Amino acid sequence: EACPSGATGWQANAWVKKGILVGFRMGTIVDMSVDPERQPFFDKSTYPVKRFSAQTQVRIVPGGSSIRDGAYVAPGVVCMPPMYINVGAYVDEGAMVDSHALVGSCAQIGKKCHISAASQIGGVLEPVGALPVIVEDEVLVGGNSGIYEGTVVKRRAVVGTGTILNRSTPVYDLVRRTVYKATDEEPLVIPEEAVIVAGSRAVTQGPGKDWGISVYTPVIVKYRDSQTDTKIQLEDLLR
Repeated sequence: EACPSGATGWQANAWVKKGILVGFRMGTIVDMSVDPERQPFFDKSTYPVKRFSAQTQVRIVPGGSSIRDGAYVAPGVVCMPPMYINVGAYVDEGAMVDSHALVGSCAQIGKKCHISAASQIGGVLEPVGALPVIVEDEVLVGGNSGIYEGTVVKRRAVVGTGTILNRSTPVYDLVRRTVYKATDEEPLVIPEEAVIVAGSRAVTQGPGKDWGISVYTPVIVKYRDSQTDTKIQLEDLLR
């Protein structure tokens, strides 16, 4: 939940994740198949597929998508096949979860976000006190990106195609001339309206320097402006 006084602006409610874990332990494997011969489906009895109706106002396009019970999916969300939303996740109004994308357990997705094709939003159930991945309002996550290990992406940021964000890789901000890193106490936090892309950083010593090797690092190349907004207006036309 939001926590204005915290360093990230969020806090994890450990009791929610403890309850989800208890649910897994209590559940037994049952047959949930719509057609046992053509499409067998076996899972824990405590977490069936979430039920929707037309009144829910969630658009789920046919083709192999699943949303597990215990997830919250708000009206106006668009789910393109095949995608998956796991237990405990929260997907807010007007978001789009595109083909082959994953929203992991307890991950938080804000309003009007686009989680592009093949992107991975990491989940977290253990340890129970850990902060899940949080993607705030109006964030665009490009295709084949991965956001893991409790990373917080602040509102209106743009994560370029193929960018990986986690606790172990620092993020270099070319605009503000600073480096963002996770600590033992706090996750990696990407600033509001940052435009972040996959980059590389030269190895400066040892064999890596001699061999001309570079290692992967995310790079903030600019902050969102009117030109950036024009490029992503297509998202509104797809809803």
